[in-house]
Amino acid sequence: MPEQITLISRSKTGIRPLVQSAIQSELKMLELGLRRTELNIKAFENKYSLTSEELAKRISSGEMAESLDFIEWLGEYKTWQLLQENYRALKEIEIC
Repeated sequence: MPEQITLISRSKTGIRPLVQSAIQSELKMLELGLRRTELNIKAFENKYSLTSEELAKRISSGEMAESLDFIEWLGEYKTWQLLQENYRALKEIEIC
């Protein structure tokens, strides 16, 4: 369901460019975070010859025991998922 917000400014200058710029800046920061997180995830996937999805399944099913590496890897994977979700949400914003 689409969500709509209204912004009201008492400033004499328009806020539309400011809001657009803020969204673009946040998208760039999210892109940087995604790239950094993807590099970390790829390092784990290469080290263990396993995808992050498979690791998450095996840990949750009890097939694999947790280790410090696996906990860090799962943290990176969950961070990547959250960054992706936030990026998609911001990318879909339409300023009318």
